[in-house]
Amino acid sequence: MSAPLPPHLPADRAAIGLEPRRLAWQVLLAVAGGAYADLALERELQRCDLPPADRALATELAYGAIRQRRLLDAWLDALGRVPAARQPPKLRWLLHLGAYQLLFSRGVPAAAAVSTSVELAKRTGLARLAPVVNGMLRQLLRRRQELVPAPEPGVEPWRGLPLPENAAASLALRHSLPPWLAELLLQWLPSERAEAFGRACNQPPHLDLRVNRLRGSREALLGHLAAAAVAAEPPMGEGLEQAITLRGRVGDPRQLPGYAEGRWCVQDRSAQRIAPLLDPRPGERLLDACAAPGGKSTHLAELMEDQGEVWAVDRSAGRLQRLERNAARLGLRCIQSLAADAAELAALRPDWHGRFDRVLLDVPCSGLGTLARHADARWRIEPAAVAELAVLQRRLLEGVLPLLRPGGVLLYATCTVHPAENGELIDAFLADHPGWRQELRQQWWPGDGEGDGFFAARLLAPGAAGPSARA
Repeated sequence: MSAPLPPHLPADRAAIGLEPRRLAWQVLLAVAGGAYADLALERELQRCDLPPADRALATELAYGAIRQRRLLDAWLDALGRVPAARQPPKLRWLLHLGAYQLLFSRGVPAAAAVSTSVELAKRTGLARLAPVVNGMLRQLLRRRQELVPAPEPGVEPWRGLPLPENAAASLALRHSLPPWLAELLLQWLPSERAEAFGRACNQPPHLDLRVNRLRGSREALLGHLAAAAVAAEPPMGEGLEQAITLRGRVGDPRQLPGYAEGRWCVQDRSAQRIAPLLDPRPGERLLDACAAPGGKSTHLAELMEDQGEVWAVDRSAGRLQRLERNAARLGLRCIQSLAADAAELAALRPDWHGRFDRVLLDVPCSGLGTLARHADARWRIEPAAVAELAVLQRRLLEGVLPLLRPGGVLLYATCTVHPAENGELIDAFLADHPGWRQELRQQWWPGDGEGDGFFAARLLAPGAAGPSARA
């Protein structure tokens, strides 16, 4: 990885607008060096005191350019003499930053996108390459304007590029997806739904809240948000009775009405559908076997009216501390936590054999349903990792079986769309355990509606009367 950029830029007239772009550029360099995008952005934002509008711009540019890496590289390949992969890293990611603004940013004039990119090159050790930056970005602008006199940002940003004849390769380039994923999508879905998946993966997600019904109603919170001039609306759909979607830029969510009072927490609308599928009842004993960061644990406790037991288990003690803090803010007392490997719980806690009425197993997965939310995830996942994850998921599933009472309910969930981690795994499990019965199976896809992609299967253990009976 190349040397980091200067921590700040001189405060003169020519530097206006450079700081959020410099910050975004630093995030691109960090992610290319192996950092996670959200952590890199948080670290950079903490290093400088930017006004809210500049923070929002830096976030948009960093995450957007990371999502669109494949498409932006294709433009560099088409416009330059040196392929993108062979460009000096600082130049490559600076060109991505400028090209992303030209192709996608609605609020950035083209002249500003070019001039700020050139100025950054001059001020950060790339002065001799500033003419290259200027020439390539202006060439991109000309090529786009030759096709459409006033191209609208974000509309067919691939227009002007030669597209592959192969359908999967074309899908991968146009929606900036890994080729292996584009090929699989066209095997799993009709072409129009694969296109919708690609579009959804590049849309910055809205912020969804889950109302804590033990601390107030959704209608009351909507009123408080409206009084604070926060654009919010209740999404429609089964399992979303406590959901609120915030529209537009929000800033720090902790400053919103009701946060300090524990009236809500942040949770994607698709994730909010999972806990109700387990159908928890007050007074029951529940296990959330892969719990951190805890959104579903707290949701289960709310649905149980904070009566009974919810054991939140996760391998990460640090992430469980975050869960505990959030549960305390929400006023939930029935949650207890344990740092442990869920696959080993039967051996670690023999007293838990047959203890739980219901078990939620939201397993670690490839996260292919959350590519819009995790900008760099598509570039980290490899097909071999999916096979490895499926082995882990089956191990976790087998590991928690002894903890469920006869006739109890197990809900298996993922935030991926890969069949090897979802339906195929459940089918294999049921074939190996003929006494178990599947009560429900659902798959949500990005592009079928707003929200992430999720999978859930509700399984009934063999034995006595049914899910509401106690052993």
